[in-house]
Amino acid sequence: MKPNEARNLNAEENKEAVAERREELLDLRFQAAVGQASNPRRIRAAKREIARLLTVAREKEQRK
Repeated sequence: MKPNEARNLNAEENKEAVAERREELLDLRFQAAVGQASNPRRIRAAKREIARLLTVAREKEQRK
């Protein structure tokens, strides 16, 4: 998800997106631990998406 896409989400959609990415990250970590990770780089991408979404949420919060 690009920053512009994250900025277009409202607060509730942002929370849902963060929850989805965290769940995905958990699954990816389990796959990596078992050795079945099809794309290990996706773990890094998921972490970055979570950080990006949280940063955008924080920016919106500070504007109020």
